[in-house]
Amino acid sequence: MEIIPLLLKEMDAEVATTRKMLQRVPNDQWDWKPHPKSMSMRQLTTHLAEISGWVATVLNTSVLDFAASPYQPALVSSTNDLLELLEKSAAESRSRLEQAMEEELLSTWTMQMGEQVLMVFTRYEAIRHAFAQMIHHRAQLGVFLRLLHIPIPGSYGPSADEMGF
Repeated sequence: MEIIPLLLKEMDAEVATTRKMLQRVPNDQWDWKPHPKSMSMRQLTTHLAEISGWVATVLNTSVLDFAASPYQPALVSSTNDLLELLEKSAAESRSRLEQAMEEELLSTWTMQMGEQVLMVFTRYEAIRHAFAQMIHHRAQLGVFLRLLHIPIPGSYGPSADEMGF
């Protein structure tokens, strides 16, 4: 059984669901956060739009060291910017995953901060972790939108808003 076609199918589905959520982000709430410890709407949605690019990062590197390359989020100022960032990130990852060899999925990938190792995965596990992160942060965005009284689109079936509840 080949894994790459399954990963491509899963990535396409998660990106499509993420796109539906990001389309709902209001252009006048970038600094809003539901709690002082929460990310702002801009921080959360930028991070969410960038996550689909992690697949390419995992396949193009063997180590991601935040001490050597500190994370710098993309600058977004509109919902359209978010959607463009998502599409660009997803397209790069999709293209790289289409070119990947199954054997690449078994090699080791490491995330670290200088000498501190944060995670060691196979590339397959790192890709699946990226999908899980997309789902996790999309759920956070759902809470943000709900608190702002913005209808939530369905993720794996219709939402209560779509069902008229």
